[in-house]
Amino acid sequence: MGLIAEIRLRAKYVIGPVLGICVVAYFAYHVVQGDRGMIAWWNLKQRVASARAVLHEISETRRTIQHRVSLLHPGSLDRDMLDERARLMLNYGQEDELIIFPKPTKAPREN
Repeated sequence: MGLIAEIRLRAKYVIGPVLGICVVAYFAYHVVQGDRGMIAWWNLKQRVASARAVLHEISETRRTIQHRVSLLHPGSLDRDMLDERARLMLNYGQEDELIIFPKPTKAPREN
């Protein structure tokens, strides 16, 4: 019975630190790997950066289109812009113009 009593006596001093280490390990794991952990935060940060890049590109495209549309408003009609759009939409050209049609490009063959 001496061995069992010795184990019980030492177990009182070991259980507390072991449980403490388990609790700390549990929280440390979830700080890194959890749904709101550091890895998830890093992935979210990368997605935000790529979304901002796309936003910047789209806003530049929007500004360009908005400028071209503003040139077509009746109050500030740009004759060159009107001529360009009419030629494009109606397939018009003048008699002294030379029209060059580009050759259709073939897709490279895959072996």
